[in-house]
Order: sequence, then C-alpha cells, then structure tokens
Amino acid sequence: MSKKGRILVAMSGGIDSTVTAMMLHEQGYEVVGVTMKTWDYASSGGTSKETGCCSLDSINDARKVAVDMGFHHFIVDIREDFGDYVIDNFVDEYIAGRTPNPCILCNTHIKWSSLLKRADMLDCEFIATGHYAVINESAGRKFITKAKDDKKDQSYVLWGLSQDCLNRSIFPLGPYTKPEVRQMAADWGYTDLAKKGESYEICFVPDNDYRGFLKRRVKGLEEKVAGGLFLDTKGNEIGIHEGYPFYTIGQRKGLGKAFGEPMFVTEIRPDTNTVVLGRIEDLVRNGMTVKQINSMKYESIPADFEAVTQIRYNSPGSLSTLRPKGFEEVEVDFLSNVKGVAPGQSAVFYEGNDVLGGGIIFGSR
Repeated sequence: MSKKGRILVAMSGGIDSTVTAMMLHEQGYEVVGVTMKTWDYASSGGTSKETGCCSLDSINDARKVAVDMGFHHFIVDIREDFGDYVIDNFVDEYIAGRTPNPCILCNTHIKWSSLLKRADMLDCEFIATGHYAVINESAGRKFITKAKDDKKDQSYVLWGLSQDCLNRSIFPLGPYTKPEVRQMAADWGYTDLAKKGESYEICFVPDNDYRGFLKRRVKGLEEKVAGGLFLDTKGNEIGIHEGYPFYTIGQRKGLGKAFGEPMFVTEIRPDTNTVVLGRIEDLVRNGMTVKQINSMKYESIPADFEAVTQIRYNSPGSLSTLRPKGFEEVEVDFLSNVKGVAPGQSAVFYEGNDVLGGGIIFGSR
C-alpha cells in the first residue's frame, strides 16, 4: 500500500472525475476507480440515445484511464437502490405539486452510501469525487466551502452530506478552475477528454423531457390530470392546462396558450388540479419554510442568523435571516424580495463562502 493510503475514486468517464483520479494517482495514493451504474435509460421507454454517466461509452472511458494509469477499476450496479429511492421520489414530488432536485437526493442518500460501502469492502480509507468544492474544518466539524471557480462551484448540491461522509471525502478539484482542469487532461495526453463537453441533464431523463418521463412512468397519469384549470391570481378561470404535474413554479414558456402578456406559473394546487398564473411581480416572495435540515458548519443553525440563502443552482443567493424551529425546520426571511421560490427545491445557507447547511423548500410566503 502507498504511503498516502488507498482511496476510492468515483469515475463517471467525464473529464472532472478522470482528472481527479489521475491527480490522486500522481500524488501517490493507491487509487481504486469505481463507476456506478445508476440507470438504464432503455427501461424508461425513451427513444433518445443513452448519454452521460451511465452509458456504455462513459463506463469504457473510465476503464481505459484506469488501465492506462495502472490502477484497479470496478463497475457497481446500484440501479435498484437508485430507482427505489431517487426515481420514486422524483415522481412523487411532481405528483405532490413540487419540483424535485434528484441529483442532490442521489448525492445525499445513494452515491455516498454506496461509495463508503465499497470503500470499506476494498479497504479504502477515503473516497474522492470530481466535484468543484472544498472541505474545511472548524471546532471539530467538517463543512463545505465554495470552489475557486465560481462558474463551476458545486457546493450547492452537497449540502446534505453528513459529518461521517465529509470526514472520509476528498475533493481535489476545489482549488482549480475548469480551464486548468482541461489543461491537466491535455498535459497528460488526453486531448479528446480535454475537449469533452459538459453533461447537465438528469441521468435518467437524458432527453430533458421530464413530462414524457412522468407519462411513461405513471400509467394513466395523463388521463387523470388533463383538463385542469388555469386561474389568475384573483381566482378567475383563464384557460385549460394539460395537468398540474407538467408545470413548475416560474415557468413562462410551454403554457399552451397566449395570454396577451407574459404569464408565469406562481402556484400549483394538486388537490384541485389547478395552476395559478400571474405576472412576474406575482412570483415575488419575502420568506419561506425549509425542512429536512442538515446543519453542516455548526451543530445546529444559529438563531436569527444573517446568511446568504441560495434557492437554485448557480443563483447569486439572497441575504436573509434564519430562524430555526428545532433541528428540522428553518423559517427564512428574505431581506429583499425573491422571485421564483419553488417547493421541492433545495435551499442552501452560506456564511461567506462556507456552507452552514441546507434543506428542502416546503412553502413560501
């Protein structure tokens, strides 16, 4: 075993995880690569070509690097766990009128659990991924800090990691920018990899048609929800929609009807199959309720704490006051009004560049 120790590296076949593995190998770690098969797109009934981290090409790309660099590589099939938890939650949230973020749920409950389980089986002390984030420590607690590259920072999607996960995790790319990572790949002779594009779609919806996925997944859904009412903010009927699960808060395009002025989805009411539309100013909220809290930097979220709250990936965040109600719920008061608060999405609280913690948005006001 190397002096640095044995480390399990999650390898999707993309540039970030590949450079992560190569960096750690060069630094003297005994690297063990693992590629997780989370989803078989053909089983969803989709017609698009399978792409992303679960495709055969991606698995082969990861394996090739491991062979080139001389370390072991394994494929782990977690489709059953992934489907039962992540996909079922994805469907259930839309049926409940909320907008889920399956990638965050997968990180928190599936990928890290699977990685740590395999790390123990393979006698690996640490696990590493290609996320752009930094792990820091204060007063005996580990926490996430934003990466050097603002455009690639992924601290928002890691708010749910526990202390046990953070204690065994390494994010080598946090101190680097994406162009620097591409240059590393080129310097190692992987010029094609250095030019490889980004993958932004949900892995089990690679065609980005989540409505089609829901229709295929829930038999008879379309017939059950079609023909609901569009209402304006005063309760007046202004049209017919295709079914409330097929709309999200803040949506403007794809409403299926012209209203003479820009209209946005401001509220979804699953119990009556109605969707409320309003003007852009009707999206404004001054607060929200966040539940399923994971406190990261401190043992609990401090009372009446002023933080920057981010409600979607790559948003700048908004200055706010946090008012915790026990350990599982936080009331957030925005110091300036915020548009498009969507129940089901994640809210992440920052103290400067440090992640205080986060949770799931349950309601707004």
